[in-house]
Amino acid sequence: MSSEKYLNVQDVSLAYNQNLSKDATVGLMFLGGFASDKEGSKALALEALALERGFDFLRFDYLGHGRSGGDFQRQGCISRWLDDAKAMLDTLTRGPQVLIGSSMGGWLALLLAKQRPERVKALVGIAAAPDFATDLTPHKLGPEALRLIEEKGVYFEPTPYGPDPYIWTKLLLDDAKSQRVLDTSTTLSCPLHLIHGQQDPDVPWEHTLKILQTVKAPRLDLSLIADGEHRLSREEDLAQICETVARYAVS
Repeated sequence: MSSEKYLNVQDVSLAYNQNLSKDATVGLMFLGGFASDKEGSKALALEALALERGFDFLRFDYLGHGRSGGDFQRQGCISRWLDDAKAMLDTLTRGPQVLIGSSMGGWLALLLAKQRPERVKALVGIAAAPDFATDLTPHKLGPEALRLIEEKGVYFEPTPYGPDPYIWTKLLLDDAKSQRVLDTSTTLSCPLHLIHGQQDPDVPWEHTLKILQTVKAPRLDLSLIADGEHRLSREEDLAQICETVARYAVS
């Protein structure tokens, strides 16, 4: 696997791993989820796919995530993480890219594909969660947590995915309103393929239908996994994700 390196973005050191294949004509760029990092099973499975098939590959940690610097609580928001993704795409990658966005990464990938259409060959969303911080999070947290966020600026939510709580800030929730994509029609110049588990407790699979209703693209596809949950990290889930990504990379 690739060795870890760092890219300075707006005075913050961001960690990334990259493989550049000698004869690659396309790259894969993985955008992880909220409070996730570049060492997850999906990122590593896609890196193995890239090594096997001769694709370029890039995975990275946003500000305040994983091994990157920056203060998640004071600086973390959709606009800043989108800047991180743009810097990674613009500075480190070459040629057309297949963007693979997991959960929040699906939101960022949609925004990135809109802003860099000439660089994106295809977009694959895995439990994609555009607008989650405005449409899903407030309902999940409830009025008491939202009151604490408004008064104190932060709320720490226990999560079943690890020992560290989710950090919800007023900055994050307010900034998210400026980056919404499901309010109006979005036109992409590349194919969009969405993969979603129908047992997802965090981002209901019906949320994906909103994406299909508002996004216009040369091709739109949806793959539903009947027994799949949010992470889609089982062996069979990873195989389906890799098969889908490879198909768009070589088409």
